[in-house]
Amino acid sequence: MKILVLNGPNLNLLGLREESIYGSDSLSDVEDKLKEIANKSNCEIGFYQSNAEHELIDAIHNAYRDKTDAIIFNPAGYTHTSVALRDALLAVRIPFLEVHISDIESREEFRQKSYFTDIAEKTISGKGTKGYEMALDEALNIKG
Repeated sequence: MKILVLNGPNLNLLGLREESIYGSDSLSDVEDKLKEIANKSNCEIGFYQSNAEHELIDAIHNAYRDKTDAIIFNPAGYTHTSVALRDALLAVRIPFLEVHISDIESREEFRQKSYFTDIAEKTISGKGTKGYEMALDEALNIKG
């Protein structure tokens, strides 16, 4: 099985920004935990983070070309704004899990709407960085 973990804007600052909301784990810490789980499951896992919407779209397109089985996606700030990312996911038809470190439904009103929840296999929100591990467990069962 091949899984892509895709992270949107500002997640490169995870561990530095708003620790009371996002915790102290860095994106590298999250990736290390996921690699460990993937290795135990004989799963190929890749990681990509960008602050640029078009680069995230390209990563989704490339995942299709690379025959990726599932995507774990934290669209971050694009959650509430990006029809283009939504369209890319719909176009490639790769099952994906939407992840949010904070509980977006309990945050500011503008953060409560996601352009992805209705097309995701599952949304995991408000579980901190542990949500990525939960998403990987779910992804491993998509084509198990």
